[in-house]
Amino acid sequence: MSSVQRSLPVQVTKMNLRTTVLLISLSVLLLAMATVAVTADQVKHAAAVLGIDFLDDEEIELMLPDLEENLAAFDSIASADIPNGLSPALVFSPVLRPDQLPADTSVTAPAFPPNLPQGRALLTGYEWMTVEQLAGLIYNRQVSSRELTEYFLQRLKEHDPTLHCVITLTEERALEKADAMDAELAAGTYRGYLHGIPYGAKDLLAARGYPTTWGAEPYRDQTIDMDASVVEQLDAAGAVLCAKLSMGALAWGDVWYGEMTRNPWKVESGSSGSSAGSASAVAAGLLPFAIGTETLGSIVSPSTVCGTTGLRPTFGRVSRHGAMALSWSMDKIGPITRSARDAGLVLAAIAHYDPRDGHAIPAGFQYSLPLDIPAPRRIGYLKASFGGDYDFAASDSATLASLRTIGYELVEIDLPSAPEIGFILSVEAAAAFETLSRSGDDDLLTRQMRNAWPNTFRAAHFVPAVAYVQANRLRRQLMIDLDRVFAENDIEVYVNPSWNSSSLFITNMTGQPSITVPNGMYDGTPTSITFTGRLFGEQELIEVAAAYQDATRWDEQHPAAF
Repeated sequence: MSSVQRSLPVQVTKMNLRTTVLLISLSVLLLAMATVAVTADQVKHAAAVLGIDFLDDEEIELMLPDLEENLAAFDSIASADIPNGLSPALVFSPVLRPDQLPADTSVTAPAFPPNLPQGRALLTGYEWMTVEQLAGLIYNRQVSSRELTEYFLQRLKEHDPTLHCVITLTEERALEKADAMDAELAAGTYRGYLHGIPYGAKDLLAARGYPTTWGAEPYRDQTIDMDASVVEQLDAAGAVLCAKLSMGALAWGDVWYGEMTRNPWKVESGSSGSSAGSASAVAAGLLPFAIGTETLGSIVSPSTVCGTTGLRPTFGRVSRHGAMALSWSMDKIGPITRSARDAGLVLAAIAHYDPRDGHAIPAGFQYSLPLDIPAPRRIGYLKASFGGDYDFAASDSATLASLRTIGYELVEIDLPSAPEIGFILSVEAAAAFETLSRSGDDDLLTRQMRNAWPNTFRAAHFVPAVAYVQANRLRRQLMIDLDRVFAENDIEVYVNPSWNSSSLFITNMTGQPSITVPNGMYDGTPTSITFTGRLFGEQELIEVAAAYQDATRWDEQHPAAF
């Protein structure tokens, strides 16, 4: 007790004692009121919802105090300020063994494009030229980055009212960057194939000075004062960011707060999702390439219906720092382009390891432009999935014939059975957006139905933590089983229907890379085929896809209206 307290009159000290006791009593009462009393009947009802059938009455009574303590902890966690970018301490890696990691962790790409004949730009419009072709024009001073940038900005402005694929134009940034790239080239500095090449980024990637809306009304005015790692790396490669492109709200579908993003081949239809704007813009010739993301089909699906080439890299190869988190153990960032060769050039620019992504893997990538392939070379194919009558069957059958004609040996394989673990994505997404659910602002999202995020987030809160852990144990077994398929069949790549197989689900769970390329037309819109590879096998995937594109030319078909 201090000297001041010792000098107080006795009656004041007694009064303070009574006040202290009263305050303590009041605090205990408030704490008791704040603690939710859990009843046995409530536990029985909750157990039925959660599928728990091993509790008797005595066991339930014994649990009640622990459940009340858990509820208090849950409330405490829910009130914490946890930013979307903070990843869990539990880190997923697709790597089962050290020998699956590349020995070389450097990142390299071809340095200089070939010399092109004069007048090359006149053979086709800039809008349908590949990154390779445009790079040749820039390097050989047949067009400036400023000219290209203004050209594609004008196409974005002209056609976005039809396609609804742009959320924000980054015009000021783009023109400043283009001028800088032209100045560097004039001074003798060339950064590589992406030097001065315009592109667009899905609007879940932060870009300093511009909104990053995640396609969702609650975040419509959100700005993030940084460049995402992928944007940083493309900037370093000399690429020119022209637009933040539309995405399904919080990365689901093609519906965002602005309108449904349209398919350039059939503008009354959507472009699928969630990398909706990225695929639509590239397919319509509004940009030479764009960046998309995939958690469970968001590169494969829009690339299929829009007729673009979509490369989904190995999980962990491309940093997600500065990107909206949906599922920390499943999100992947990759390029959407006109050709497989271009996809490799873009991947080589964004494959630098970044420890700011807690799940990133220092894998590197040494990209070589595909040459004539040695033949025969073995490719697995899912014979059972290619059978039967489905929408893309004719296109897919022709693809298998083309691969054999090229010189590939097709080896029949079967994928392991997929366990019922899809709720892993739902649980992680619900955690990423728990604040949105609890605030009630999820009511502002455009899509309000059972098969949409607001309902999925709410339902995921009823998944037991034990079930989430068990699902991830089965996920590891799935990784082991798929690795065995590659090893036992002595293949680096297999070919599968983009939609008519379990491969899309399985490989998004295991982290394999894939590349999806156009292979025909059905009911007025493109069809696609997908090649899937071993972990970090993107070079082999690109080589197979490029050989197929050289033999078929489906990648050179473009929507006539644009």
